[in-house]
Amino acid sequence: MKKPRVSFLVAISIVSIIFMEGCHLLPPSHFMMDMVLVEGGAYVMGDTTGDGKDSEKPAHEVFISYDFWIGTHEVTYDEYAAFCNEEGVHLPWDSNWGKGERPVIRVSWGGAAKYCNWLSEKSLLPKAYDNSGNLVDRFGNITTDITKVLGYRLPTEAEWEYAARGGIISTGTLYAGSNNVDDVGWYYYNSGQKTSIVCMKMPNELGIYDMSGNVHEWCSDWWDEQYYDNSTTVNPYNGADSGFKSMRGGSFIDNAHSLSVFSRGHSLYEGIYNCAHPNIGFRICRSKP
Repeated sequence: MKKPRVSFLVAISIVSIIFMEGCHLLPPSHFMMDMVLVEGGAYVMGDTTGDGKDSEKPAHEVFISYDFWIGTHEVTYDEYAAFCNEEGVHLPWDSNWGKGERPVIRVSWGGAAKYCNWLSEKSLLPKAYDNSGNLVDRFGNITTDITKVLGYRLPTEAEWEYAARGGIISTGTLYAGSNNVDDVGWYYYNSGQKTSIVCMKMPNELGIYDMSGNVHEWCSDWWDEQYYDNSTTVNPYNGADSGFKSMRGGSFIDNAHSLSVFSRGHSLYEGIYNCAHPNIGFRICRSKP
């Protein structure tokens, strides 16, 4: 049975409201959004099993020095349609699987970034991206310091993995919320080779859904297969343009390994509306000021 999701309609003038059952704060917006606050902390990033790919090694300790909000589910067709209608953008084809509360697919990295920038403008926040895919601060200057980016954006790889693992309340599961992939993820053997409505599987410790499977999720970082060999340990973000963008989470056509919390992937970045695929979507994120 599908677990009901919690949504709020929030006026731009409101700074924040209490979210869900605890003290989580929802950032200001006048759109329906499901987000959860993730408290900063330290964790071991990368392959902790010894069975991962070279790009997922070595496992190394990372510290997230700030709190951030992240979507409790992947951006859906219903949510993306508001952007398309206002901006005159064509709503991507759903492969005849259905729209509504299924994750929007066939959105390129650039298209996802434009959605984030649009959402920032609607919320009276500075944009998070320039037209070349770089993160920018409140003045529009390119930055690799994620704490200086105020607008809505895609999560960094480090944020994504930390949230998938359950943040400071992680129980150390292999997938996002369970050691049994079928509890939390849609993948090759149970998906019927198509997307599923969000929030149909169990959430992880933080109440976040579908971080294992359903669709791959774009991240802000540029891809580097050997990034873990020399990445920073505090608030890591790879800002070196490689022509490819990182993605996380695995999808409905992948095997179980690709759904593990440390699995890494990438796809070509090329302009705003190129490189869109039927198994890639995204979720939104924002640093807490």
